[in-house]
Amino acid sequence: MAGEPRVLYRKQGHVARITLNRPDVLNAMDLRMHEELAAVWDDFEADDNIWVGVLTGAGDRAFSVGQDLKELVRRVENGEPPSTFGSRGKPGWPRLTERFDLSKPVVARVNGYALGGGFELALACDLIVAADSATFALPEARLGLIAGAGGVFRLARQLPFKTALGHLMTGRRLAADRALALGLVNDVVPAADLDACVEEWVEDLLRCAPLAVRAIKEAATASLSMPLPQAFATRFTWEERRMHSQDALEGPLSFVEKRPPKWTAS
Repeated sequence: MAGEPRVLYRKQGHVARITLNRPDVLNAMDLRMHEELAAVWDDFEADDNIWVGVLTGAGDRAFSVGQDLKELVRRVENGEPPSTFGSRGKPGWPRLTERFDLSKPVVARVNGYALGGGFELALACDLIVAADSATFALPEARLGLIAGAGGVFRLARQLPFKTALGHLMTGRRLAADRALALGLVNDVVPAADLDACVEEWVEDLLRCAPLAVRAIKEAATASLSMPLPQAFATRFTWEERRMHSQDALEGPLSFVEKRPPKWTAS
């Protein structure tokens, strides 16, 4: 309904759960949803008590089918100029697909369709856990569009190049088991086991020192295009924080004392 939030945001312990909430239209993303998501990501990053995020779609039919094309047609008919990559200057900027400095891990829980911008959202997450019925695709070329929220760039980095190009240029769909075989997703399970599998990944993340997780995410991501000697010589922001943190002392100490570590993210 019009008055309902487009995004549900719930915090539980150290975990934030973000749900795209338009199940009646397969969680298609309109401008209002993007605006709500921007506020969520701002809070997610700023809240020191939150260490992990889980992003999913309401209902069991879709993670998200991407851009609300009905709204897009109305916007174009009202004179909105053509656009290309990114969302700068649009509601909700920077969107998850452009939050290149987001430090905390985000797990995509994918059930049903992840198409277009929905697939691009999943690609921008750090881990993807999918139901065996999940379907991925970037069908923009079939509509005279382009995967402008980073799908062109990320898919070509996360799949073998010719495999990625084939899916990008044709809009062919990618089944969950094939995505797993290609290394695009981390786990595929029956839909009935999806939540349990997601929670296993979340629990594993929470067992680790949050600053170490953030340092690993930053260093691995930022160094992808660096020569190896440059990567070794680079001083990464979150690694500097981890290196001088209490958690860096707590981990080895808890091991020696044979007790669970008490992480403080400080």
